Amino acid sequence: MTLTATAPVPPARPPAAQAPAAPPRRLLARLSPYACIAPFFALFAAFGLFPLLYTAYVSLYRVELQTPGEMAWRGLDNYTALLRDDFFWTALRNTFTIGVVSTVPQLLMALGLAHLLNYKLRGRTFFRVTMLLPYATSVAAATLVFAQLFGRDFGLVNWVLGLAGIGPVDWQSGTVASQIAVSTIVTWRWTGYNALIYLAGMQSIPGELYEAAELDGASRWRQFLHVTLPGLRPTVLFTIVVSTIGATQLFGEPLLFEGSISGGISHQYQTLGLYMYEQGWGYFHLGRAAAIAWVTFVLIVLLVLLNTALARRRSRKGTRR
Repeated sequence: MTLTATAPVPPARPPAAQAPAAPPRRLLARLSPYACIAPFFALFAAFGLFPLLYTAYVSLYRVELQTPGEMAWRGLDNYTALLRDDFFWTALRNTFTIGVVSTVPQLLMALGLAHLLNYKLRGRTFFRVTMLLPYATSVAAATLVFAQLFGRDFGLVNWVLGLAGIGPVDWQSGTVASQIAVSTIVTWRWTGYNALIYLAGMQSIPGELYEAAELDGASRWRQFLHVTLPGLRPTVLFTIVVSTIGATQLFGEPLLFEGSISGGISHQYQTLGLYMYEQGWGYFHLGRAAAIAWVTFVLIVLLVLLNTALARRRSRKGTRR
């Protein structure tokens, strides 16, 4: 009789608990760029978008600085009051004239300086750093120095004019003279900054284009007209747009030139920025100041769109040729 022994069957083990699934890498890869830019948009919404929308809201009410909690609905009356105010049109005209007088010479001189710095000069690094010194100077310091230079009785500018036989000019009372003085401050501060931008654009132009133009017998002036300027077209458009925005928001130079928020005795150099400050913090009309801010914003948008449209039209004509 044969006996066979069978091994006992071990009891079945309970299924092991499955580890939680790791988050998909693709989802993390998609969300990581948004997480990197989220702080910027959060700060922009808090300190850029919200003040802009709240300013539009305040511009529809009558709000005084002494009692900001008491708001009376006015609708578009703040905007219509601006259209009936002669000082608003004076400030708008001054903003335009000072912007043109300061921007056009500024960009032309910046283009010429960048063209000179583009050559291989000795100590060109020193000259490039020197170009940024006016931009790095404080607006208050630069304006106070120029206010002394343009002094009527003891100013250096009138002293130089006297050597040429020209009588003293009252740079703070005359309309044209005061606007030229304020424009000079703006031009001095921003010419070097724009020159370095143009220099960076010139260095991005391929050198083969200059070599081909030189082989064809083109002079340096012809090379500048037919090689440098077409290659700098996007850079020139950028500087025009930025200078236009800066000219529309001009505030520090006219405020500190004489220390008056009215822009002179007869408002001869009061800009939109000064006019807004005068209405809000001089006369305490916050609602009207908010309306001026929005008018300035709309004006900047229209000017930028106009510059862009003109630049595109010129580029299309250049490509057709």
